[in-house]
Amino acid sequence: MVGDQKLLEPVATVVSVALRLLIALIVAAFILSTVHGWSGRSVCVTDWASDSSYAARDFLPEPGARVVSVPRYCADSATTPQKLLAVLGPLASLVLYAGSLLLLNSLLRGAARDGAHTLRTAGQLRLLGWWLLVGGVLAAVVAAVARTALLGALARSVDLTAVSWLQAWNAPYLNMFVGLGLLAFSRITRIGARMREDLEGLV
Repeated sequence: MVGDQKLLEPVATVVSVALRLLIALIVAAFILSTVHGWSGRSVCVTDWASDSSYAARDFLPEPGARVVSVPRYCADSATTPQKLLAVLGPLASLVLYAGSLLLLNSLLRGAARDGAHTLRTAGQLRLLGWWLLVGGVLAAVVAAVARTALLGALARSVDLTAVSWLQAWNAPYLNMFVGLGLLAFSRITRIGARMREDLEGLV
């Protein structure tokens, strides 16, 4: 529908271009990692649960302030499991964002073709909402587990426990609220689409 197509611009074009750029970057990164391999890559993780007051010549805090050091563990000759743990968190976030762009692009294309006030659009809104809500939580859980497991593998003083996992977990509040908002809008769109179908049937 021409009216809906105009309403969806320039968002539809921006999302389409962003999706193409993301796919190109993923393909380029895959090719580079295949050519160069992982052999020389070091792995680092920060111990977010501990800090200490550290006085050194290179750090000059203002009066009344103190310098806090956070230990960072690095393995120059990391094993394959350690490398996998290091990329697991960013990979989960990449899957979440790429899937979100794919679903959003599909939603905008369908709305431009069939109209914004349709049951199909409501279903795609609901799918995107659930993806952001559940996918955001799962991506955060995967990242927290991977960071905790990597820290446990590199630091003798750290054990993989529920407490250390909870300290590493960052709740994806933005994804959760946006997902809940999209679920609400999908319900509104579904009600509006059914009302429009009923009115068209009466006419």
